[in-house]
Amino acid sequence: MSDANVYLKTSRYGKDLVRLLRVYKDGDVQRCTELTVRLLVEGDIEESFTKADNSVVVATDTCKNTINVMAKRSQNVDTIELFAQELSTHMLKQYKHLSSIHIDIIKHKWTRLLVEGKPHPHSFVRDGEDVQTTSLVHYREGNRIDLSSGLSKLLVLKTTGSAFHGFYRDEYTTLPEVWDRIFSTAVDCKWTFESHSPDVLSKIDYSAIHAGVRQITTDTFATDDSASVQATLYLMEKRILNKFPIISEVYYALPNKHYVGIDLSKFNIDNTGKNMEVYYPQADPSGKLDDSTSGKEGMSDQHGLML
Repeated sequence: MSDANVYLKTSRYGKDLVRLLRVYKDGDVQRCTELTVRLLVEGDIEESFTKADNSVVVATDTCKNTINVMAKRSQNVDTIELFAQELSTHMLKQYKHLSSIHIDIIKHKWTRLLVEGKPHPHSFVRDGEDVQTTSLVHYREGNRIDLSSGLSKLLVLKTTGSAFHGFYRDEYTTLPEVWDRIFSTAVDCKWTFESHSPDVLSKIDYSAIHAGVRQITTDTFATDDSASVQATLYLMEKRILNKFPIISEVYYALPNKHYVGIDLSKFNIDNTGKNMEVYYPQADPSGKLDDSTSGKEGMSDQHGLML
C-alpha cells in the first residue's frame, strides 16, 4: 500500500496515571483526597504524527504539571466532577488548537478515623477498595460537556435471599436450580448526566447523588428477594432513575462471585441443601452481567447480558 492511500483516522494523546494527594488544612481539622487522573487531548495535532512536527504538541509532562498546579489552586479536588470541569476549561482556554479534552478521574477512599468514638482531625483509614470515578469529554464546539460519574469495586455479599431457577435447559445444561443461595458481587456502576451545559453541570450536588446511588445499590441488594442477578440489577437502575431525574442513563456490571458448598460427605457430615454452611470461594469462572438503562422517553432500554 502506498503512502497516498494511508491517512490518520484519529489522534489523541496525553498523560495517564497521574497520582496526587490533596490536603485541605482547615485549622485544626484537615481533610484529604487521593486521585488518579488521566488527561487526553484532541485537536489540530495531526502533523505531529504525519509530519513529525512537534510545534503543535502540548507535552504530556505539561499535562501532568497542569493537573498538579490546578489541584493546588482548586477548592474542588474532593468533588472530582467539578475538578474535571476546571481542568478541561483551563486546557481549552490555554491551548486554542485543541478541540476536545478527555478526563478520567479515580478517587481513592480515605475515611476519617474514630478515636474514642470521635472523628480524629487528621487521621484516616482505607476501609475498603471501592472508589468513585468520573469521565468527562469537553468539546470546544458548542462548549458541550459529556459527563458521567461512577462507583466501582464495591464488594457486597448476602448469605440468603437469592435464588436462580426456571432458566432455559438443554443437553448442555448441568447447573441445578436453587431456591436459596449466596449472592456476592463487585459492583461497577456508572451514571450519565442529562445536561451538557457547563453552567448546569457546575451546580450539581455530586456528593449527594453519589451517596444516593450507593445507598440505593446497597439497600436494593440487601432487601430484594432476588430471582436473578439480572432482575436485581434492573431494579437498582429503575430506582436511581426515578430518584434522580438529572441522570439520563445508568449502567451496572455485576460479576457473580460464586461460593460453592464443600463436600463433607466423606466425614459423614451433611453440608448440602438447608444444611450447607461451609463454602469454598470460587475465583473463576464467574458469571458476568452488565446492563444499561435509559430514563429518556421513547428510548428503548439497552441490555448486554453474559452468564
